[in-house]
Amino acid sequence: MAYFDAASAAPLHPVARQALAASLDEGWADPARLYREGRKARMLLDAAREAAAEAVGCRPDELVFTSSGTRAVHAGVSGALAGRRRVGRHLIVSAVEHSSVLHSAESHEADGGTVTRVAVDRTGAVSPAAYAGALRADTALACLQSANHEVGTVQPVAEVAEICRAAGVPLLVDAAQSLAWGPVAGDWSVLTASAHKWGGPSGVGLLVVRKGVRFAPQGPADERESGRAPGFENIPAIVAAAASLRAVRAEADAEAVRLRELTHRIRARVPELVPDVEVVGDPERRLPGIVTFSCLYVDGEALLHELDREGFSVSSGSSCTSSTLTPSHVLKAMGVLSEGNVRVSLPFGAVSEDVDGFLEVLPRAVAGVREKLGAPVAETAVRDDVLVVDSLGKRCPIPVIELAKVIGEVPVGGLVRVLSDDEAARLDIPAWCEMRGQEYVGEEPAERGAAYLVRRSG
Repeated sequence: MAYFDAASAAPLHPVARQALAASLDEGWADPARLYREGRKARMLLDAAREAAAEAVGCRPDELVFTSSGTRAVHAGVSGALAGRRRVGRHLIVSAVEHSSVLHSAESHEADGGTVTRVAVDRTGAVSPAAYAGALRADTALACLQSANHEVGTVQPVAEVAEICRAAGVPLLVDAAQSLAWGPVAGDWSVLTASAHKWGGPSGVGLLVVRKGVRFAPQGPADERESGRAPGFENIPAIVAAAASLRAVRAEADAEAVRLRELTHRIRARVPELVPDVEVVGDPERRLPGIVTFSCLYVDGEALLHELDREGFSVSSGSSCTSSTLTPSHVLKAMGVLSEGNVRVSLPFGAVSEDVDGFLEVLPRAVAGVREKLGAPVAETAVRDDVLVVDSLGKRCPIPVIELAKVIGEVPVGGLVRVLSDDEAARLDIPAWCEMRGQEYVGEEPAERGAAYLVRRSG
């Protein structure tokens, strides 16, 4: 079995396992107490905080441990917004932030605040100029991930941080995906991360608030973790998280070279081995271990099951996964194909033989799914010189399959009108046109769902 979903959760690092076991006997007591057991627990907690702060590049008294990365994000966003409430209630986020940031933004809107969502380009990157254009006199906080969790694209954090600093606006950086590879560059104000992303135990998050940043923790007051993370600290898990972060940092430079070569091999070979594939994300400015691609005419959930049966655990941002009936918000914001999406995220220590095995298995897995789906007979009609494809009630990738089947039946310059009530069609039909060199004319309202117009270009 090969585990290729480290962007969701990395396997527990051996150092984390050792540190966890070693600290169970010493770190169980209340670190706030003055007796011997409490002092031992406090020493472990303080040492872990210093190690984590060194890895982040901050002062130990700027860093607190939370119960998860999500909790760190929620506490960071709400505390920074509350601390600057006199300035205003405007929040800036990118359209491809992790769901924890976007959920915080939605909560802020529901409470009467305003949110600007900055668009990204087709690689998933934001433009610093777009952040500069989003800043307002009442902007209380801006948020930007250090690197994208679905496609691996690294964001221009340092440039955006400089723009925000010049405007007097704090920048919160979600560094969950990148912290294992090195500190986040730039003059950011607030940072969050999660230990299970770098091989630490789950249930440990980091929240860093720079000195001088106005910050007002929300919720009932608590004396622990500077009042920013209520509840009894899980000291053994915290010690393991800090130890594993230090360990992966020591390996990071060598691992980055290795994993970049492996992901480059996947990026280059997949389009050669599998027809009708779009590799997404920035080809150069990206994390070492993540590569993402989408396959036309493939059900994403079915493909993941096929790969799992072949011994490969991968993830997907496809609209066809069982967890959601809508496309990944990241792929949607990028304007790329969402159907048949596969994210390969290699853990530290991934070996070349497993990557070669994956590349051997993938073509027949995709072909098998396409064969099982078949090529449904499209219900077509000609109305006013427009070929109409009725795909109502059919889910991705069927509308695109039916469009592909009939595009050759219209003359060059002719129109195909695809009727669909599947949300994914709004993204996948324009993406198919981009891949196939056809002209996407646009979307029209219909009695049910929507109508998507495509002009045959050749």
